[in-house]
Amino acid sequence: MIKLEQIHHVAYRCNDAKETVEFYQKMLNMDFLVAIAEDLVPSTKEPDPYMHLFLDAGNGNILAFFELPTKEKMDRDRNTPEWVQHIAFRVASEEALMEAKADLEAKGLDVLGPTNHGIIKSIYFFDPNGHRLELTCITGTDAQMKQLKEVAPAMLEEWSKTKKAPKHAAWLHEEEFADQ
Repeated sequence: MIKLEQIHHVAYRCNDAKETVEFYQKMLNMDFLVAIAEDLVPSTKEPDPYMHLFLDAGNGNILAFFELPTKEKMDRDRNTPEWVQHIAFRVASEEALMEAKADLEAKGLDVLGPTNHGIIKSIYFFDPNGHRLELTCITGTDAQMKQLKEVAPAMLEEWSKTKKAPKHAAWLHEEEFADQ
């Protein structure tokens, strides 16, 4: 039986390896761990030079990028809204989230949010490759998280039949709408 320990790394494409490393170092204080460059793809043996970068996202999590200079300039999936595909990083608290927002804005980034998702609050911005990034903090209680886990199978089953948003967790936004 397979037992996963954690995600080792998640890999994305970048336009410029150096620009990408400098962005993540400056904006998110990530350590640059490893660079691997080859002229042949190890798994397929294709002749395709690349630079593969690994950045420390904390707690053993690694964010990786490939620069592929022989390929067409990268672009995002135009069939998917840009808010869907994103990389989310967790911060310790709402205070840390707001400090991060101020820091990123002071460094010249446009930052959206905070957005209240009921059990988390998030801010959003883009890296120089067009990847949407999210910083988030958990605001939900253990009881709320337990309740969401309990209703998840029923929500999925209803969604698979109707393709309409199930209301099993509508309570998540009751407080948010009461404030408006």
